[in-house]
Amino acid sequence: MDEQQRKPLLASAWPMWVLGLVLMVDAADQSILRGVAPLLKSAFHVSDAAIGFLASAFVFVNALVTIPAGYLADRLHRKRVIAWTIVLWSGITALTGAAGSFVQLILIRAALGFGLGITEPSANSLLIDYYPGQQRGRAFSVQQLLNFIGLGVGLGAGGAVGSALGWRWAFVLVGLPGVVTALLVFRLREPRRGHGDALTMGIESSLDDASDQRPPLFEHGLRTFTADMIRGLRDDIKTIMSIPSMRLVLVGVGVLLFSVTGITFWLPVYLERFAHMTVTEASGAVGGMLVIGGVTGTLAGGSAADRFYGRIQGARVAIPAYCIMVATALFVVSFLPIPTPLVLVLETLGVFVSTLSIPALRAGAGDAMPANLRGAGFAAFSLISIVGGAALAPPVLGALSDATNLRIAFLICMPAVFLGALILLRARRHLDEDVAKVLMAVQRAYQEQQALEAQRTAEEASEAGQQPT
Repeated sequence: MDEQQRKPLLASAWPMWVLGLVLMVDAADQSILRGVAPLLKSAFHVSDAAIGFLASAFVFVNALVTIPAGYLADRLHRKRVIAWTIVLWSGITALTGAAGSFVQLILIRAALGFGLGITEPSANSLLIDYYPGQQRGRAFSVQQLLNFIGLGVGLGAGGAVGSALGWRWAFVLVGLPGVVTALLVFRLREPRRGHGDALTMGIESSLDDASDQRPPLFEHGLRTFTADMIRGLRDDIKTIMSIPSMRLVLVGVGVLLFSVTGITFWLPVYLERFAHMTVTEASGAVGGMLVIGGVTGTLAGGSAADRFYGRIQGARVAIPAYCIMVATALFVVSFLPIPTPLVLVLETLGVFVSTLSIPALRAGAGDAMPANLRGAGFAAFSLISIVGGAALAPPVLGALSDATNLRIAFLICMPAVFLGALILLRARRHLDEDVAKVLMAVQRAYQEQQALEAQRTAEEASEAGQQPT
């Protein structure tokens, strides 16, 4: 390829916004629970630890389906998987408002775990295949931008609607936007696996996938499919874990999600107890932090991820590692007995700095994964996020709060977050080499395709020359 061909081919921004709406709807659903947590505690007469368990109830189902969902994301039309899943989870979300007991509430929230478990591997795999490396930071920043808007809006709406109409209506209302999002996802085009890598190399590639022509998954029966899936999952995960940068990135994901999930869940309660705010004031303040800090941090993080792509060693893991360290320091200071206005400023800055890391971390992970395994790779990414973040953070902090108080609980967890960031920083030694292997595979495939087309053209010309005139 000449120099002109090596320039990346940029893609439309529309898919990144549509797939971002998927995360926004899910985030709003999750954060509404945070906004009405004090109301639920009062209504059902439960402890902080019980509320923390409720917040993480969905992760058990989520963890169960995530890895198989990644396997299917590498073999099915991903947009259809996402759209139908959204329709189903929107209906279940609305049912949350009908729970008659705390046990029923836990069971309904647990059932919602299938939603993000199925959609996230497919959505992240799609983003990597829609966009070249030079646009992936922005693509993931848009996705996370809408995620934080969903967190902020859901948290603020949960507190406001819950205080005005009761906690049940807060859950009913969040189910409505999911149907509109599903319709938009259905209208997307399904890209070929590796399409984004080809664009990175400046190679023209067909956007439309031909997977409709693949044999049906259950062609040989459910038992054969299950055996093939188990064997395929084992091989896929083994390949993913053999990538040096991915092993370290997964540590960073767990650390980042533990801190972000734990702090954002318990922060409204912390402000209510230690800053003497009302439920509405506390949920509104944290919602404002997530919108202001999360939006600006995510946008700046996406820009930085693309700007330094290929310019400094391992930029897409170095940026997250340093951001986690700085954010940890900001939150530690904010948890000390200082004036409330300073607490709010420091915590908004902490949200800003921590969210700077998210687009780069996701784009870097996608860059290093082979095109045919990105569903499985992002499933592993999601599983670590679930276990390290949503599953552990709320109940661990809730239990520590019951044993001491919420301020001490936050401070106890911060050193482990800083240590995880140091481990993540080690991935920068391997990331560029792992990305180069993926792009070299794309280039070899392109050269082989060009050789086959040239051979086919020569054979057709030869046959034409041999025909009698």
